[in-house]
Amino acid sequence: MNVLLLAWKVKLPPMMEIITAEQLMEYLGDYILDAKPKEISEIQRLNYEQNMSDAMAILHKLQTGLDVNVKFTGVRVFEYTPECIVFDLLDIPLYHGWLVDPQVADIVKAVGNCSYNQLVEKIISCKQSDNSELVSEGFVAEQFLNNTATQLTYHGLCELTSAVQEGELCVFFRNNHFSTMTKYKGQLYLLVTDQGFLTEEKVVWESLHNVDGDGNFCDSEFHLRPPSDPETVYRGQQDQIDQDYLMALSLQQEQQNQEINWEQIPEGISDLELAKKLQEEEDRRASQYYQEQEQAAAQVQVQGAPSPASGRQSGSNERKRKEPREKEREKEKNSCVLL
Repeated sequence: MNVLLLAWKVKLPPMMEIITAEQLMEYLGDYILDAKPKEISEIQRLNYEQNMSDAMAILHKLQTGLDVNVKFTGVRVFEYTPECIVFDLLDIPLYHGWLVDPQVADIVKAVGNCSYNQLVEKIISCKQSDNSELVSEGFVAEQFLNNTATQLTYHGLCELTSAVQEGELCVFFRNNHFSTMTKYKGQLYLLVTDQGFLTEEKVVWESLHNVDGDGNFCDSEFHLRPPSDPETVYRGQQDQIDQDYLMALSLQQEQQNQEINWEQIPEGISDLELAKKLQEEEDRRASQYYQEQEQAAAQVQVQGAPSPASGRQSGSNERKRKEPREKEREKEKNSCVLL
């Protein structure tokens, strides 16, 4: 929506200061319908309508997060998922910068054409292999993920700077977040949207010039504008990170609840018995989920590189999330179902 608004493809009413997620979805849905090409062949029309139908079916996911899976061979290369249709339909370029340097032959061989998810599976498989060459390859791949925990490499940054056109408005995927990106006078900038900057009216863009994430803040004219209260900004950023993580846990739990097999619930069961069964199933799934997470973490120590569907940020923020995570576990243990 930020891309569409900045490109004047979508316009909000003047003086509007607050807008709900539902209203944003309405504006987006209206734009998709209005953007339908007029003079196209029958085959093109049917293809567009199918894409539009697929996009509409996953629009609700935009409020919580989309499932995209990067490949390490190009800044525009992602494993195809239905969610990618939204970007194609809106004609919004999607980029990432998590690339393997082609000059490092052993990493190129270890990573290959794998997506992130495939690479994690490969590492686990290689570690369990009796073939020393495969074990070594898995170790190299694991080191690559550990060393690029920021999900941006300098080779990727160079490729990004070259690929993005001057003045282009696009979306940049990193640390399981989507940011609005543009290029001004050869420099990449990300739109500042963290809640820590809510009161910083002059801070609009942040430069993307290194892999560490400490860019320079600028106003709408790309003039340097340091935050008036850096400490408040930092706290706001950490609050946003914790909220994102708790949202991811909530979504995980919601998905598990939706997968309950209702056919196995006997007829005539009382509300209390049903509540107990649902609670037992919920506890079992939660326990299984955390066991799988801990086993995966023990096998593949990939700091800052979670599954793209999880919505978690990475890197040095992992430690700061332990407290809310423990609270969430305790909350799940004490939860009950009321019918």
